[in-house]
Amino acid sequence: MGHVNNASYLKWVQEAVIDHWRSLAPPDAVAQHLWVALKHEITYRRPSFIGDEVIATVLLEKVQGARAFYETIIKRGEDVLAEVRSSWCCVDAQTLRPARLAGDIVARFFPPLAAD
Repeated sequence: MGHVNNASYLKWVQEAVIDHWRSLAPPDAVAQHLWVALKHEITYRRPSFIGDEVIATVLLEKVQGARAFYETIIKRGEDVLAEVRSSWCCVDAQTLRPARLAGDIVARFFPPLAAD
C-alpha cells in the first residue's frame, strides 16, 4: 500500500529520544548511561508513505527512579501522523544495570517554570 512499516515509527521514536538525551545531558552522563525502551504505545492518526519527510518532536513527561516517560509526536508538515507514549529505562553503561540519574542531570530536561 506504500505505507511505511510500523518499525519505521519505532525507529523514529528511538532516534528522537536518544537525540534528546544527547542534546541536553552532559557528555560524561551520555558516556555513562544507556537507554533501553521498555514500552511503546502508538496511536496512528494518518499513514506515512515511503519518501515522506517527517519530524519527531519529543516531550519528556517525567523521570521516576531509573525510568523516563516520553511522548513523541510524529508529523509530516502540519499533519500529525502518530502519537507515541513510551517508557525507557536508564542503564549504567558498565554494569548494564538500571541506574537513577542525578537530580542535576534530570533538571536539565525540565525548564524552570515562569513566575506568575
